[in-house]
Amino acid sequence: MQNIKSIIESLMLVSAKPLAMDEIAKFLELDEEAVKKAIAELVEKYDQADSGIQVAINGKKVQFTTNPANADSLYKYFKEELSSELSRPALETLTIIAYRQPISKEELEQIRGVNCSMIIRNLLIKGLIELEDSKDSLVPLYSVTMDFLRHLGINSVEELPDFTKLNSDENLQRLIENNNNDENTEDTSQREIS
Repeated sequence: MQNIKSIIESLMLVSAKPLAMDEIAKFLELDEEAVKKAIAELVEKYDQADSGIQVAINGKKVQFTTNPANADSLYKYFKEELSSELSRPALETLTIIAYRQPISKEELEQIRGVNCSMIIRNLLIKGLIELEDSKDSLVPLYSVTMDFLRHLGINSVEELPDFTKLNSDENLQRLIENNNNDENTEDTSQREIS
Protein backbone atom coordinates (compact mmCIF):
# COMPACT_ATOMS: atom_id res chain seq x y z
CA MET A 1 0.00 0.00 0.00
CA GLN A 2 2.94 2.36 0.70
CA ASN A 3 4.00 2.36 -2.98
CA ILE A 4 0.48 3.18 -4.17
CA LYS A 5 0.27 6.04 -1.69
CA SER A 6 3.67 7.33 -2.83
CA ILE A 7 2.67 7.25 -6.51
CA ILE A 8 -0.64 9.03 -5.84
CA GLU A 9 1.23 11.61 -3.77
CA SER A 10 3.67 12.22 -6.66
CA LEU A 11 0.84 12.44 -9.20
CA MET A 12 -0.96 15.01 -7.07
CA LEU A 13 2.23 17.01 -6.68
CA VAL A 14 2.97 17.29 -10.41
CA SER A 15 -0.62 17.67 -11.58
CA ALA A 16 -1.74 21.18 -12.40
CA LYS A 17 -5.38 20.26 -11.93
CA PRO A 18 -7.52 18.02 -9.69
CA LEU A 19 -7.18 14.29 -10.38
CA ALA A 20 -10.22 12.06 -10.73
CA MET A 21 -10.04 9.03 -8.46
CA ASP A 22 -11.32 6.71 -11.19
CA GLU A 23 -8.55 7.92 -13.54
CA ILE A 24 -5.94 7.27 -10.85
CA ALA A 25 -7.39 3.80 -10.31
CA LYS A 26 -7.34 3.09 -14.05
CA PHE A 27 -3.75 4.34 -14.36
CA LEU A 28 -2.56 2.24 -11.41
CA GLU A 29 -4.69 -0.72 -12.52
CA LEU A 30 -6.42 -0.85 -9.14
CA ASP A 31 -9.99 -0.75 -7.95
CA GLU A 32 -11.27 2.63 -6.82
CA GLU A 33 -11.59 1.51 -3.20
CA ALA A 34 -7.82 0.94 -2.93
CA VAL A 35 -7.24 4.44 -4.31
CA LYS A 36 -9.75 5.94 -1.87
CA LYS A 37 -8.02 4.16 1.02
CA ALA A 38 -4.60 5.50 -0.04
CA ILE A 39 -6.04 9.02 -0.39
CA ALA A 40 -7.61 8.75 3.08
CA GLU A 41 -4.15 7.94 4.44
CA LEU A 42 -2.71 10.96 2.63
CA VAL A 43 -5.45 13.14 4.16
CA GLU A 44 -4.47 11.82 7.59
CA LYS A 45 -0.79 12.55 6.84
CA TYR A 46 -1.20 16.09 5.48
CA ASP A 47 -4.30 17.60 7.04
CA GLN A 48 -2.48 18.65 10.21
CA ALA A 49 -2.43 22.15 11.71
CA ASP A 50 1.36 22.41 11.24
CA SER A 51 1.37 21.16 7.63
CA GLY A 52 1.62 23.68 4.79
CA ILE A 53 -0.01 21.19 2.41
CA GLN A 54 -3.56 19.88 2.63
CA VAL A 55 -5.48 17.35 0.55
CA ALA A 56 -8.68 18.74 -0.96
CA ILE A 57 -11.39 16.32 -2.06
CA ASN A 58 -14.26 17.57 -4.17
CA GLY A 59 -16.64 14.77 -5.08
CA LYS A 60 -14.42 12.19 -6.76
CA LYS A 61 -11.53 14.54 -7.49
CA VAL A 62 -8.48 15.13 -5.32
CA GLN A 63 -5.76 17.79 -5.29
CA PHE A 64 -3.04 19.20 -3.07
CA THR A 65 -3.85 22.66 -1.71
CA THR A 66 -2.18 25.00 0.74
CA ASN A 67 -3.17 25.22 4.37
CA PRO A 68 -5.87 27.93 4.71
CA ALA A 69 -4.10 29.17 7.86
CA ASN A 70 -1.27 30.39 5.60
CA ALA A 71 -3.54 32.43 3.31
CA ASP A 72 -2.35 35.87 4.51
CA SER A 73 1.32 35.02 4.01
CA LEU A 74 0.65 33.55 0.57
CA TYR A 75 -1.40 36.59 -0.41
CA LYS A 76 1.47 38.92 0.53
CA TYR A 77 3.97 36.80 -1.38
CA PHE A 78 1.90 36.50 -4.55
CA LYS A 79 0.72 40.12 -4.44
CA GLU A 80 4.36 41.14 -4.86
CA GLU A 81 4.86 38.55 -7.60
CA LEU A 82 1.65 39.57 -9.37
CA SER A 83 2.59 43.23 -9.40
CA SER A 84 6.10 42.63 -10.71
CA GLU A 85 6.89 43.08 -14.39
CA LEU A 86 7.24 40.12 -16.71
CA SER A 87 10.77 38.95 -17.46
CA ARG A 88 11.94 38.60 -21.05
CA PRO A 89 11.61 34.76 -20.94
CA ALA A 90 8.08 35.14 -19.54
CA LEU A 91 7.18 37.56 -22.35
CA GLU A 92 8.60 35.16 -24.95
CA THR A 93 6.63 32.27 -23.46
CA LEU A 94 3.43 34.33 -23.28
CA THR A 95 3.88 35.40 -26.91
CA ILE A 96 4.31 31.80 -28.08
CA ILE A 97 1.21 30.71 -26.16
CA ALA A 98 -0.81 33.60 -27.61
CA TYR A 99 0.17 32.83 -31.20
CA ARG A 100 0.13 29.01 -31.03
CA GLN A 101 -2.67 28.28 -28.54
CA PRO A 102 -3.77 25.83 -27.41
CA ILE A 103 -0.24 24.54 -26.85
CA SER A 104 1.25 21.88 -24.60
CA LYS A 105 4.20 22.46 -22.28
CA GLU A 106 6.25 20.03 -24.39
CA GLU A 107 5.59 21.96 -27.62
CA LEU A 108 6.37 25.22 -25.85
CA GLU A 109 9.69 23.83 -24.60
CA GLN A 110 10.54 22.55 -28.08
CA ILE A 111 10.07 26.05 -29.49
CA ARG A 112 11.93 27.84 -26.68
CA GLY A 113 14.55 25.13 -26.16
CA VAL A 114 14.38 25.39 -22.34
CA ASN A 115 12.26 24.14 -19.47
CA CYS A 116 9.25 26.42 -19.01
CA SER A 117 7.71 25.01 -15.80
CA MET A 118 8.36 28.02 -13.55
CA ILE A 119 7.39 30.53 -16.23
CA ILE A 120 4.12 28.70 -16.88
CA ARG A 121 3.44 28.63 -13.14
CA ASN A 122 4.02 32.40 -12.87
CA LEU A 123 1.86 33.18 -15.90
CA LEU A 124 -0.93 31.02 -14.43
CA ILE A 125 -0.63 32.87 -11.10
CA LYS A 126 -0.75 36.23 -12.86
CA GLY A 127 -3.92 35.10 -14.64
CA LEU A 128 -2.47 35.64 -18.12
CA ILE A 129 -2.76 32.01 -19.23
CA GLU A 130 -5.08 29.16 -18.32
CA LEU A 131 -5.32 25.40 -18.66
CA GLU A 132 -7.61 24.13 -21.35
CA ASP A 133 -9.28 20.77 -20.86
CA SER A 134 -9.07 18.54 -23.89
CA LYS A 135 -10.75 15.17 -24.19
CA ASP A 136 -8.45 14.33 -27.11
CA SER A 137 -5.23 14.95 -25.19
CA LEU A 138 -4.02 13.75 -21.80
CA VAL A 139 -1.45 16.54 -21.58
CA PRO A 140 -2.55 19.97 -20.39
CA LEU A 141 -2.90 22.62 -23.06
CA TYR A 142 -2.37 26.32 -22.38
CA SER A 143 -4.05 29.37 -23.85
CA VAL A 144 -4.22 33.06 -22.96
CA THR A 145 -6.99 34.41 -20.74
CA MET A 146 -9.51 37.19 -21.17
CA ASP A 147 -7.37 39.24 -18.75
CA PHE A 148 -4.47 38.96 -21.22
CA LEU A 149 -6.68 40.28 -24.03
CA ARG A 150 -8.04 43.04 -21.78
CA HIS A 151 -4.48 44.15 -20.82
CA LEU A 152 -3.62 44.46 -24.51
CA GLY A 153 -6.91 46.19 -25.34
CA ILE A 154 -7.94 43.62 -27.94
CA ASN A 155 -10.98 41.36 -28.25
CA SER A 156 -9.32 38.34 -29.82
CA VAL A 157 -5.84 36.89 -30.39
CA GLU A 158 -6.54 37.25 -34.12
CA GLU A 159 -6.00 41.00 -33.59
CA LEU A 160 -2.32 40.41 -32.66
CA PRO A 161 0.19 41.59 -35.30
CA ASP A 162 0.83 39.01 -38.05
CA PHE A 163 -1.37 36.50 -36.18
CA THR A 164 -2.42 34.48 -39.25
CA LYS A 165 1.15 34.11 -40.50
CA LEU A 166 2.67 33.20 -37.13
CA ASN A 167 -0.20 30.99 -35.99
CA SER A 168 0.12 28.75 -39.01
CA ASP A 169 3.87 28.95 -39.61
CA GLU A 170 4.78 25.77 -41.50
CA ASN A 171 8.46 25.83 -40.48
CA LEU A 172 7.52 25.95 -36.81
CA GLN A 173 5.02 23.14 -37.25
CA ARG A 174 7.66 21.02 -39.03
CA LEU A 175 10.11 21.68 -36.18
CA ILE A 176 7.58 20.47 -33.60
CA GLU A 177 6.67 17.40 -35.67
CA ASN A 178 10.35 16.55 -36.31
CA ASN A 179 11.14 16.83 -32.60
CA ASN A 180 8.17 14.58 -31.78
CA ASN A 181 9.34 12.06 -34.38
CA ASP A 182 12.91 12.19 -33.03
CA GLU A 183 11.63 11.52 -29.50
CA ASN A 184 9.51 8.60 -30.72
CA THR A 185 12.51 7.17 -32.61
CA GLU A 186 14.68 7.51 -29.46
CA ASP A 187 11.99 5.77 -27.38
CA THR A 188 11.78 2.92 -29.89
CA SER A 189 15.58 2.49 -30.08
CA GLN A 190 15.83 2.60 -26.28
CA ARG A 191 13.25 -0.18 -26.04
CA GLU A 192 15.13 -2.20 -28.66
CA ILE A 193 18.42 -1.81 -26.73
CA SER A 194 16.86 -2.94 -23.44
